[in-house]
Amino acid sequence: MSASPSQLEMIRKDLSELPALEIPPDCELRTFQPGDEAHWARIMNDCIGRDWTAERCRAELVERIEFRADGCFMAVMDGEPQGSASSYVLPAFTREVGYVHMVGVAPAYRGLGLGVLVTCAVLHWFRDNDFKQALLRTDDWRLPAIGSYLKLGFEPVVFNDSHAERWDAVRANLAQRGI
Repeated sequence: MSASPSQLEMIRKDLSELPALEIPPDCELRTFQPGDEAHWARIMNDCIGRDWTAERCRAELVERIEFRADGCFMAVMDGEPQGSASSYVLPAFTREVGYVHMVGVAPAYRGLGLGVLVTCAVLHWFRDNDFKQALLRTDDWRLPAIGSYLKLGFEPVVFNDSHAERWDAVRANLAQRGI
């Protein structure tokens, strides 16, 4: 996966000291199970794009060599997954750097800490599997997610000429919104 100049990149340079997993009341944290593709598609259609189906999730995510079922976390509330994040092991990276992929929370469940929970679970998975760092890519408009990533110890990466200015704008928007 090569970095797209249109997306922003963030890195957590050290996985040795991670925050504890704080599971919200009435929430269950579990890993991916066969049949979760439909839930995953629903979550992603609400926050990471459109036209996701169970079949597309299976073909473009689950069946990829980078996917790890035991590193894909689902926050379950009201009997169904409402938040997700996955650990991807990218062949282009060394085993030192894990890739946090497809973090999302269904709209009705945002603000409950599910995004932080599933992202933190991915970080724990990377640490427990001897990774040293974690990388993710995100979009400028995903301000609550970026705020969560910063709280979890991720730092902006500038790899494109436009990124310094874009990160300045993101920081200003986060401050303006109190995130």
